Amino acid sequence: MPSPNYTEFFRNKTAVAVAVLVLIGLAFWLGRSNGYTKGYAQAQADVQALQEEGARKAAEEAAKATNPFQAVNPLEGVEANPFEKVKKVLNPFEAN
Repeated sequence: MPSPNYTEFFRNKTAVAVAVLVLIGLAFWLGRSNGYTKGYAQAQADVQALQEEGARKAAEEAAKATNPFQAVNPLEGVEANPFEKVKKVLNPFEAN
């Protein structure tokens, strides 16, 4: 059995061009099919996450709508006597 002579193949420019085109086509097809599969899976995950977020927001809005007495405390964070700190600083006779 004679050993294959690859130099003969590479001398034929038509055969090389056909082989390169076939390899490019195969690579393109594999890339698109794998990319489409991965992209479709990612899109499904994104849609699922958006649906869960929408459901959570809808549940929060429904909970707020069913409790009309849920009000914001306007005095939240306000101290009972704002001058207490000043009195402690300015009174030298009071021990800290």
